[in-house]
Amino acid sequence: MARQKKLLIWIPILALAIIWLVIAGSPFLFMVLATFKTQFELLTGGVFAWPESLYLTNYTSVIGGRFFSYLINSIIVVAVSLTSLLAVASFAAYPLSRFNFKLRNHTHALIVACMAIPIHITLIPIFIMMMNVGLYDSIWALVGPYIAFNLPISVFLLTAFMASIPKELEEAAEIDGSSKYKIFFTIMLPLSKGGIATIAIFNAINMWNEFVFAFVLTRSVTNRTLPLAIWEFQSQFTNHTPMIMTVLTLSTMPMLLAFIFFQKKLIKGMMVGAVKG
Repeated sequence: MARQKKLLIWIPILALAIIWLVIAGSPFLFMVLATFKTQFELLTGGVFAWPESLYLTNYTSVIGGRFFSYLINSIIVVAVSLTSLLAVASFAAYPLSRFNFKLRNHTHALIVACMAIPIHITLIPIFIMMMNVGLYDSIWALVGPYIAFNLPISVFLLTAFMASIPKELEEAAEIDGSSKYKIFFTIMLPLSKGGIATIAIFNAINMWNEFVFAFVLTRSVTNRTLPLAIWEFQSQFTNHTPMIMTVLTLSTMPMLLAFIFFQKKLIKGMMVGAVKG
């Protein structure tokens, strides 16, 4: 009887999961299949028809262009911005979650208030600032804004995550003579890996897909990032759908692979935060 009840519960869940997989996976399947087709084959065949042959000219044409230049720029910007963001957010979250100082509540309230600021209203001031400091039209002009805009939500989430770590561990370390710095690096950071991984993936996706600031703060082709490559290829191959789908597929793969490799840490971080919260 109990087994039948479990089956009755799991059957609609599996059905909904399959329906969601079809809805979410169909556009991705169309995108990948289109990359192996010619323009004529795509227009004359079915939308989800299997390619008649392994047509790789779309990939060689895209890769033979400036695609790797855009890709390297995006990797550098995301790597530098994300590393700096996680370091600053960790250093800020620890005292906010553990120390009782006079301006703690005010600082926390200020961080929450910063989360409500629309980032695009700062576009013109940041453009003027980058012009004045000589960083305009370089990939380094994107690092500062990417860190600043993602810092409030990162500190907010990581503060809540660190606050959920049992204080007894910290007290035991203090009894053994450990300093605050040692406690931070040997206890707080290792136990916060799940939260840091969650924040890292969340922010990496935002940075990887960011378009407006990359478009405004860079001008030359050599300094532009991957979202601008999609925009440029779309204007270049307006009527060539397979070529556009190839650019989208190549642009999606890095983040997709990163999610596949780090999905366990992401899910674990979300579940730990949910249970402890």
